[in-house]
Amino acid sequence: MTTNAHLEAFRQSYRAPRYVQLPQPPRNESPVPWLTSLYHNADAGIYGNRNYRGNCSGNLIRDLILYFQPESVLDVMSGSGTAGDVCRSLGIPCYSGDLRTGLDACNAEELETATEGEVFDFAWIHPPYWRMIAYSNDPRDLSAQPTLTDFVEKLKEAMQAIWHRLSPGGKLAVLIGDYNDRELGFLPLTYLTKQAAFSLGYEQRVTDIIRFSHGSTSSRRRYNTAFIPGLHDTCVVFEKPEAVAESQSN
Repeated sequence: MTTNAHLEAFRQSYRAPRYVQLPQPPRNESPVPWLTSLYHNADAGIYGNRNYRGNCSGNLIRDLILYFQPESVLDVMSGSGTAGDVCRSLGIPCYSGDLRTGLDACNAEELETATEGEVFDFAWIHPPYWRMIAYSNDPRDLSAQPTLTDFVEKLKEAMQAIWHRLSPGGKLAVLIGDYNDRELGFLPLTYLTKQAAFSLGYEQRVTDIIRFSHGSTSSRRRYNTAFIPGLHDTCVVFEKPEAVAESQSN
């Protein structure tokens, strides 16, 4: 069989569902032993609304909360309410809001007023991946920012506002994904997010969590160009250090 014939045979076989055996994780005292650097869960769960563009499964949020065991959760980009649903199912207080409810996540004073000055142990954000999905033309919307630089600056403002609402040692989990933009090429949003967070004083305490993207609309499309598809996004968990001057992120 020629090389081309081998490739065509492989292409045909690859169209069938593929099952991957994940590496066996080391045994440890984690309360969520299935939460590893490779997060695979094809079940969308019972949280949020899967018809909402950009909705992610709440299972990862649930597992992070079970691992870190916070007493309160902050969700400032609530979308279809996935994080709020998770917290209700676990009996944990959660403040949720976004632009549609009148909350500008990038405005620290507004967030302080909305939360009545409360501080939280854990914050979750799943921001727009810049203009991959346009949610509105509101100039406060991250997806409506005219340039990548503007998007990163706006995301940084949101993380700075969250900083002031986190208790010392509090965690900020960000789910973000890289992608190829038609005009600009590859956009390393994960790297840019980390860069912005570190500049504010956040530290990363745990490994990146590579979340397999089940249910993505792109998987049902046919493209006329060749590229290496991205089948994951990345959850990065940052921490506000225990001992830090509050002015550090100003």
